[in-house]
Amino acid sequence: MGETALITGSSSGIGRELAKIHAKNGGNLVLVALDKGGLDDTKKVIEEKHKVNVYVIEKDLTVKGAVNEVYDELKQQKISVDYLINNAGFGDFGHFAECDWAKQEKMINLNITVVAHLTRLFLPDMIERGSGKIMNVASIASFQPGPTMSVYFATKAFVLSFSEALANELKDKSITVTALCPGSTETAFHAVVMGDSKLLVKRKKSSPEDVAEFGYRSMIRGKTVAIHGFKNRIMILAARLFPRSIVVKATRRIQEKKHLKDI
Repeated sequence: MGETALITGSSSGIGRELAKIHAKNGGNLVLVALDKGGLDDTKKVIEEKHKVNVYVIEKDLTVKGAVNEVYDELKQQKISVDYLINNAGFGDFGHFAECDWAKQEKMINLNITVVAHLTRLFLPDMIERGSGKIMNVASIASFQPGPTMSVYFATKAFVLSFSEALANELKDKSITVTALCPGSTETAFHAVVMGDSKLLVKRKKSSPEDVAEFGYRSMIRGKTVAIHGFKNRIMILAARLFPRSIVVKATRRIQEKKHLKDI
């Protein structure tokens, strides 16, 4: 295939698995993350198994100017990005009034600003070439407000909305935009539809490998919104039948139970 994919947050998890899949399909890689050890390990594993080029950039993308530095470095290296995969992001738990604002601000920066900025930098090059693919990792959280994780849920709502709007703008330019929405066992949709929180504990979480495989396949096909898992898709549809107030209340209950279970 030969296309080069830039993947943020690619030192572990879904990002690392996406890198493996792209390399398996013969594509070169630009891996960007903060964890140098994880980046180097991913590079080594991929280069030993596949005959592709892997270029790594250790970077905290939330630092002012970091996104421009990534773009400029690749320009200097004459590396063109065919696939842009905005995977990096994180969340936090707690009431907003009591939160660490510095952490929330960093979350907004990474989950929203970095996604938009990287897209703004690399998209004109794709338009000029007349081809390209963008995948933004959103979440099942994109579809609902999330008390006790209000900022995180809101950032993922942005990612979904941004991706859908951009896909429409680019529909005649041979460039696709995909919002990958991974699910988890503990969502408001599961609570609303299933009702019994004990069922949430029994349900297994999806593996990064499965989510990455689904997301990559959806990106290649040009699917705009890719919700991982049949049950998650059904729950999203079912939750639309309930008043928003019930969905929000269910979300809070599940989030609080999840937190208590983890501490």
